[in-house]
This record gives sequence, structure tokens and C-alpha cells, in this order.
Amino acid sequence: MDSLVDFFSFRNANTFYVVFGSAILAASTALVGTFSFLKKKSLAGDAVAHAVLPGICLAFLLSGNKNPLWLILGAFISGWFALVSIDFITSRTRLKEDTAIGLVMSVYFGVGIVLLTSIQHSGNAAQTGLEGFLFGKAAALVGSDMWTFAGLSVLLLLTVVLFFKELTLISFDENFAKVIGFPVRRLELLLTTLTVLAVVAGIQTVGVVLTAAMLITPAAAARFWTDRLPIMMGLAALIGAFSGISGAFASYLAPAMPTGPWIVLVASAVAIGSFLFAPGRGTVAKWQRQRAHRRKFGEENLLKLFYKLGENDAAFFVPRSQADILRARAFDSRALLNILARLVGEGYLRREGAAWQLTPEGRERGQRITRLHRLWELYLTEYLRLAPDHVHDDAETMEHIITPEIELQLEKRLKHPQFDPHLARIPYD
Repeated sequence: MDSLVDFFSFRNANTFYVVFGSAILAASTALVGTFSFLKKKSLAGDAVAHAVLPGICLAFLLSGNKNPLWLILGAFISGWFALVSIDFITSRTRLKEDTAIGLVMSVYFGVGIVLLTSIQHSGNAAQTGLEGFLFGKAAALVGSDMWTFAGLSVLLLLTVVLFFKELTLISFDENFAKVIGFPVRRLELLLTTLTVLAVVAGIQTVGVVLTAAMLITPAAAARFWTDRLPIMMGLAALIGAFSGISGAFASYLAPAMPTGPWIVLVASAVAIGSFLFAPGRGTVAKWQRQRAHRRKFGEENLLKLFYKLGENDAAFFVPRSQADILRARAFDSRALLNILARLVGEGYLRREGAAWQLTPEGRERGQRITRLHRLWELYLTEYLRLAPDHVHDDAETMEHIITPEIELQLEKRLKHPQFDPHLARIPYD
């Protein structure tokens, strides 16, 4: 707790630079990364992240110092040419985009490593710390660096706000944007430029190797929580900022640990948590829905069976034993007992010794499922011209998901039929 208070008191100016710089850089990178994620250009961001290294090295060789403005310019030019190279290879050859990305990434990064090695053996004292751009070195941020990268982050934010509508359109429906006259090619170049700037903004904190993670991971995590783009972008920026602050704090507690990898680990942990626990889209939520659907299907199948047995015997409220049910339809014995117990608890069945019988509510629900099954079979035979012996399996599924509105439409279109394709009566209330 003392460490936490001391950390956020910012008594050390360098701590403020690291925290503020990491937060704004991670947030702005995540903001632009949202569009890359939606356009399925995640690997392109990884290629740019590796391709900026030769630009950084060349900028250092030409300037002779580690001035952040020169390094940013060199990284930007190198990264931009990498994306243009990918586009050129994809459009002018038979190579697919993933192949072009792998080719450009490996070539540019290889050139960067050669240049970096050459600089390290050159004897130039100013090159000290240049290798930090590989894995990031947020602790080396000073006031001038922070304001430089803060300005870059503001530029990214303003550009996204000004061109939000256009970037959204080309991210979701590029062909429609062309039809209505949007300059799609120019907008693609703008997004390319923003992606490169976002990567350049992140190299100081997480390095060229891990920047792609900060470009995509927050956006991927945010996607699990919403279907609205503005909210998704806001969440991605918040996740990025939280990861930046948390990574800086982890590095503060363990000074020997670099900040960049911790930022990526925190963002990845948030993404994994979103993947598992996000409502609606998370794995746990999907498993719960699937479980609920299986329970519903099992209950409705059993009620339909009770109703059909009642039809055959012209007596719906006769108790049925477990053996009677299993003779009529195959059920797992344990699963059947569980379903029977749930239906009794819900008031659709009544327990009578070693047998079960329908309640009025259970008869009504079983009747509706039977009606939907037979209406759908009739619809398939009359409108899709399927043979009557080919429609049962499809109706077994559809009967559980037809809504009351669709049910009314089926009845109206089929003119309230009395019999299904097998001449079984379609029951109505």
C-alpha cells in the first residue's frame, strides 16, 4: 500500500513521465489499432512494428544522436514504406497478403538488426541505449520525450475524430464507400499513416517487438464488451491506458523488470479475462447460453413426447413411467430423470409415484411445440418443395427457436392448416 501511495504521489518527476507517457502512448496506439483490428489488418501492424527498426538506425546514423524527433521521422518513413511494399507486392504479384507481410517483416527487421549491430560496434558513445527500442525502455522517458510523444498521441486522436465517419465506413464496407464516392484509396493511405504513427508512438514504451500487441490486444479485448464502435474505441483506449499505468507500476515495484513487457502482459490478461467473462460474447456466457438451450430443448422434446402419447391414447393426463418414455424416444436415463425433475419443479409435470403426468400448463406447452413442429414441416414441403420424409430433422431444431411472431406469419401464410405433410392434425388452442 505504501508503494502504491508513493507511486501515485509522483514525488519523483521521472515516475510521472513514465506513467503519463506509458498511458497516453498505449491509449493512442489502441485507438488506432481498433480500425486495424476491424479491417483484419492485425499482421500488418506487426510488420510495421518490426519494419521501423531500420528507420530508427538510419536516423541515428544520419543525425549522430538519439533526438526523438529524428528517430520518430526515421521510424515513420521506414514503417510507411513497409506498408506500401506490402500493398505493392499484394497488388502486383500472385503472393497473398500474409505472405507479403511475412516477407516484408523479415527483410526490414533483418536490415534493422544488421544496422543496429553495426552501430553498436562503431564505438559511437551516443548509441548507448539505442537497443532499448527493440523491447522498449519506458523508464528512459524524460520530459522532452514525453511531450514529443504526447503531441504525437494528440495528433492521432484529432485525426481519428476528424475522419471518424470515413474510417468507420472503409473499415466495415469498403465497396459501399467506393460506390458513394468516398476517396477510398486516400483514406486507406490515411489509415496506413495512422497505423505507422501509432506504432512509432509505442516503440519507446514497449519496443518494436511488442508494439503490435498494443495495437491489437486492447481492441480485441474491447470487442467482447460491445457492438458499438465509439464505445469499443473508448474501451480500447481505457484498456491501453490501464495497461500502461499497471505496467509502469509493476516496473516500479521491481526495477529490474522492463516496463514494456509488463504493459503487454497486463493488456493480454485483460484480453483473456474479456474472452472468458465478457457478458454476451465471453466463453463463459456462451457456455451458459448453450447449456440453457440444451436444457430448454430437452424439456420441450419431453413435453412434446408426452403430448404425442396423449394424442395417441386420446388421454393427455395419464401418468407415464420411465419405461413408457424410453420406449417412445431414446433418452439417456440420468439426463431423463434430471429433465423430469426440472419439469416437475417448473409445474409442467406432476409426480405420481413412479410415473409422471402432464399438468394443464405442461399440456399447453407441449401442444405449442407440436404445432410449431408440424407447421414448419408443412412450410418446408409447400414452399421449399422438400419431400415429407426429409423435413423431420430440420423441424426438430426449428420448433425450439420459432418466435410467436414467426408462428403467426407461418399460420397466416399456410392459411391456418389443419394437417401436416404426414396427415397428423396440427393442434390449435
